[in-house]
Amino acid sequence: MNRRGMLMLGGAAVLLAACAPSMGEGPKLGPDGLPLPQVYNTQAQGAGVIEYRLLDSVNALRQSRNLRPVTLNAQLNAAAATHSRDMSVQNRPWHFGSDGSSPLERVRRVGYGGKLTGELISETFETELETLATWMESPDMRAVILDPNATEMGFAWFQEQNGKIWWTLVMGSAGLV
Repeated sequence: MNRRGMLMLGGAAVLLAACAPSMGEGPKLGPDGLPLPQVYNTQAQGAGVIEYRLLDSVNALRQSRNLRPVTLNAQLNAAAATHSRDMSVQNRPWHFGSDGSSPLERVRRVGYGGKLTGELISETFETELETLATWMESPDMRAVILDPNATEMGFAWFQEQNGKIWWTLVMGSAGLV
């Protein structure tokens, strides 16, 4: 083989080696042979990014049904944050606080003057958009997101050290008690 052929063969080998996965890299596999899920790091994303990504997605869903958009409300965010942390403490996803409080009581405690139209919760390792997609699969949960009376939204989460996330979405209607 001539020198040119050797260079071409060597160059092809280098290109192929660059395309091949390195030893020790790639997804970690579980006992079933499937890739293990990656932990969604909410701190790395940033609170504002997650809140507005979800808000934009909710409003896109509402717009597709000719519904008015909702805006983020700080009081509803506070009620959602309190409940997300409380669900983690209780280690169960449910709509009642450890003190027996209901979603209605929680939004009143933070001074929300509007009407609560619904609350959605989730215990998961999924992102906010995956969680929203799951909520949209359920007719009852979809009805909360697409409630034509809703004008405001609160959204918060609490992430445990193991990566589990407790999401809470609260929808309300401003000025209607």
